Amino acid sequence: MASPPTGKSDTNGSSAPSNPNDGAQTCNNAAYFDVSGPDGTADVTFKSPDSKAVYLQDIQGLVTWVLGDGLMPSWIFVKNKPLIQKVVLLHLPGLDADLYLSNPNLFSGLRKCFGAPKQVLALSCVADEMQTIGALLTYRVKRKHEEIESNQQFHCPTSAREKALLLENQKDLPFPVNYYTHSRRELEDSGYCINHPEFVTTVPAPVGTSPHRILALDCEMCITAKGFELTRVTLVDGCGEVVLDKLVKPFNSILDYNTRYSGITEEMLNGVTTMLKDIQEEFLKLVYKETILVGHSLENDLSAMKISHQLIIDSAILYKNPCSEGHKTALRVLSEKFLSRQIQASGKGHDSVEDARAALELVLLKFKYGPQFGTHPFIGRKKLVSVLHESGSTCSLVDNLFIVKRYSDGSCNAIPVSSDDEALSRTMKEVFFIIQLANYFTPFVLFLVFRIGFILPDASRGSREAWL
Repeated sequence: MASPPTGKSDTNGSSAPSNPNDGAQTCNNAAYFDVSGPDGTADVTFKSPDSKAVYLQDIQGLVTWVLGDGLMPSWIFVKNKPLIQKVVLLHLPGLDADLYLSNPNLFSGLRKCFGAPKQVLALSCVADEMQTIGALLTYRVKRKHEEIESNQQFHCPTSAREKALLLENQKDLPFPVNYYTHSRRELEDSGYCINHPEFVTTVPAPVGTSPHRILALDCEMCITAKGFELTRVTLVDGCGEVVLDKLVKPFNSILDYNTRYSGITEEMLNGVTTMLKDIQEEFLKLVYKETILVGHSLENDLSAMKISHQLIIDSAILYKNPCSEGHKTALRVLSEKFLSRQIQASGKGHDSVEDARAALELVLLKFKYGPQFGTHPFIGRKKLVSVLHESGSTCSLVDNLFIVKRYSDGSCNAIPVSSDDEALSRTMKEVFFIIQLANYFTPFVLFLVFRIGFILPDASRGSREAWL
């Protein structure tokens, strides 16, 4: 929910247009409504033909235009925009227009208020809830030339102290750390095994313990009669310090030590007795369900370890390949470009400690400079609540803890909920409170984002979603 500056005097004595509903102040109201007249009302009219597609970004652009300083949308005309007192954006994941129209009794209340919806195209033919939410709750902005030039002189936190300070002062980061973790769909599309019967899964940290917030992982593999098998596991903490670095003896006979890539030699594995099960036990004592695991193409490392973990930040996913969407950029290329450091250049194969630190530092750069770092230099991305706050609006965000942490900021009234019933209850309270204020203050705008899942029997019906 968002509200622009109020129409009453505040405690500092500043003033704004008075409440048009207050009959005792008709002279002020007439001044404020001189364009549309005292009986003017707000309305919207679709300008685009039905055949022209409307996308998620268009909906977000409409919200920004009505509430803030966004660009006027070309597909819809907003009549008497200053008179808009409330805007409600209701997002129901998985509810498409076909489901809505084919269940008139189930959605009778919505039909009565809104009638037939206009279909909105999702970002891809495969529905991804996190992509949808991200498209709505972040805002693409063009950066000024001086900002681009200053950002080109970026500084990468390389010392342990710099890394520690960056992670400790998370309130100063453009986006919270959890923003960069990947959705289940993103992980599965990148080859991660989320639920594999032969994999062990990370578990919640024991009560009273303080698990590692962030750990970076890199593994090395050799080729055996059964394919690639684990030979080395390395974990470094958020400061780049090694917390685990062990050689592992493959279960099957080795056909190729893969030294040119793994750096593992026959001599290194002589006398090694640690087996896969042993290293899994050690790993699970360091990496808990709450730990963010960082790395480059970690689907390969976790597959070799036969471990399933869902809180992932993968530098190969964060840094999109500008030339080919289906191919990932090599870690050594990213390191040389953004860290000004050559890795994997010794001629003796990879060093898992070096690779883990490089992936960690690439992710820290994203933390420090924002999600658009390393992409098109003229485009940046900000949280929608921050953009609206800069326009004089205040927002409330009602959603689960993950979404609230990811998309709220210090200016936002963040309300985390854990169930559909709680989401509905808290949202109704917020709406009631705002409506009460609207009786005294005007102009007043309400921006509401919350998600309810109990009426959604199938969340994968396609790429179209109904926005009501």
